[in-house]
Amino acid sequence: MAEDYASDGTVNSHNNPANKNKTRKWKACCYILGNECCERLAYYGMSTNLVNYLQIRLNQGNVTASNNVTNWSGTCYITPLIGAFLADAYLGRYWIIVIFSIVYCVGMTLLTMIASVEGLNPSCDENGCDPTKPQVVVCFLALYLIALGTGGIKPCVSSFGADQFDANDEAEKKKKSSFFNWF
Repeated sequence: MAEDYASDGTVNSHNNPANKNKTRKWKACCYILGNECCERLAYYGMSTNLVNYLQIRLNQGNVTASNNVTNWSGTCYITPLIGAFLADAYLGRYWIIVIFSIVYCVGMTLLTMIASVEGLNPSCDENGCDPTKPQVVVCFLALYLIALGTGGIKPCVSSFGADQFDANDEAEKKKKSSFFNWF
């Protein structure tokens, strides 16, 4: 039936008209909200301590550590231009979110390993830490994988959430408003 399909032209991942009874609404929104919550908690939880980590564990001075964190943070805020372009021109929001979430998770896993695995964690004694060049490289690789992952998630996730609700259906308009209250 025609009312079973979205009337705003929305398509599913197979490029067919989206069936409102099988897709959309809160089914996908739980994932979207969960993904965004985890991404933001990880980003802000890590970024608040990053200058201290770079100073203490990677033996960087305050200016160098602050500059590195600022550069990384700026990269996190410029990479959404890449993610938005790729989503709009080639892959679509869904696939960009999936791919870049994986990149983000790889970066976070690598960063966790740096802090916990003996060979990746700089050796420290009472005189301070002595990181090797590969340890520093792996740390920055992890950070910039996270920045790249953020670039795919940040521009796509809120508009992908809005896509879950038919703009021409009054009942779904109210649900869309509720989604953005949670977002």
